[in-house]
Amino acid sequence: MDLFDPSTPLPSWFTEEDLSVYASLYEKSGFRYALQIPYRRFSVDIGISDPKVNAPALLIMGEKDYCMKFPGMEDYIRSGTLKSLVPDLDIIFLEDGCHFVHEQLPHLANQLIITFLDKHSTTA
Repeated sequence: MDLFDPSTPLPSWFTEEDLSVYASLYEKSGFRYALQIPYRRFSVDIGISDPKVNAPALLIMGEKDYCMKFPGMEDYIRSGTLKSLVPDLDIIFLEDGCHFVHEQLPHLANQLIITFLDKHSTTA
């Protein structure tokens, strides 16, 4: 947790009430489940020998996302290595965005998603 500084004030788009709601949900369900979801458990054999996402995909990340500080993560995403698992991946970095870019910049995130869907829509 050295990525978190408790003296940093909450951003304008995330209130103390928001924090209380999230905290109460974690108190009820525990934090362990979030750590057990599949993408965090690559070492567990689930019977998939060549894990690839073959559908078009969109990754919207904030430049200030704390995940980018994880060892090797930024290089993994920016070098194109991630595209070995998701070949048709569009990656968009938002300069002022953080980990919760969809909450921080909802109108921009929505527009990027709509543009992506329009780009990949098919007409019957």
